[in-house]
Amino acid sequence: MSRVLVTGADLAPQAVELLAGHELVFAGKAPTEEDLVALCRAHDPVAIIVRYGKVGAAVMDAAPSLKVISKHGSGTDTIDKAAARARGIEVVAAVGANAAAVSEQALALLLACAKSVVALDARMHAGHWDKATHKSLELGGRTVGVVGLGAIGLRFARMADALGMRVLGFDPFANQLPAYVQRVELDAIWRESDAISLHCPLTEDNRGLVNAETLARCKRGLILVNTARGGLIDEAALLAALRSGQVAMAGLDSFAAEPMAPGHPFQGEPKLVLSPHIGGVTSDAYVNMGVAAARNLLDVLARQPAAA
Repeated sequence: MSRVLVTGADLAPQAVELLAGHELVFAGKAPTEEDLVALCRAHDPVAIIVRYGKVGAAVMDAAPSLKVISKHGSGTDTIDKAAARARGIEVVAAVGANAAAVSEQALALLLACAKSVVALDARMHAGHWDKATHKSLELGGRTVGVVGLGAIGLRFARMADALGMRVLGFDPFANQLPAYVQRVELDAIWRESDAISLHCPLTEDNRGLVNAETLARCKRGLILVNTARGGLIDEAALLAALRSGQVAMAGLDSFAAEPMAPGHPFQGEPKLVLSPHIGGVTSDAYVNMGVAAARNLLDVLARQPAAA
């Protein structure tokens, strides 16, 4: 029986059922590259489902029978796609499987920032009543810039439109946008947005997309939301912009290094609302991503000749 390596400790039962013809090998909650190399050498999987950790050339070379790497989610930046291409290994992703979950998290972070939800909650629990002194931001009528118009970005844009926001969108690869998204270039996103939400994949071309220079071009008092990849943001530049007031608030669900290390400069910063990269972690998305990852790898294996 051929084996499938899962770089995590579990998989939705519905996905396990789909993969009943294969033996599943689980790598645990936080597998290192060394762990994955050792498991590949021991089990020689025909497929890898990527939940946690990175899959690079060393992992691929340790699995001579490997034919497909299937992402349990939509972002494939943790997979060395060039190395996979060079070895004839297909890389597939569960695009859209977590769109509802992540877009809702982005909206939650935007609202938390605009309405001071976290700060007011802390004040209330401490016995304060700030009605006479606090003013929140009204989002209706303001402009939100959406960077990345895939399944997640478009779903977020639809919710922002429902709030009465003007939606600007940038994505060089998106076609046939809905009427409520105004297609613009990045310069207009920086210049015109009251809030910006990031929904694009991380590539070497857009790493550090949000940096000191681009933040300086934004309106003062910007709200920034990131539920995509932490590498899109120069974290030191964002921190400086928060402390200067150029950025009023930021809601972040992903970070340059994960998990966040103790003592990270973001910890304790009052203008940040943070969540531990759980935008796509709901009971529904867990099933949707697992099933999509399983189906994607089975589709690839069905198209390829069996191992000798």
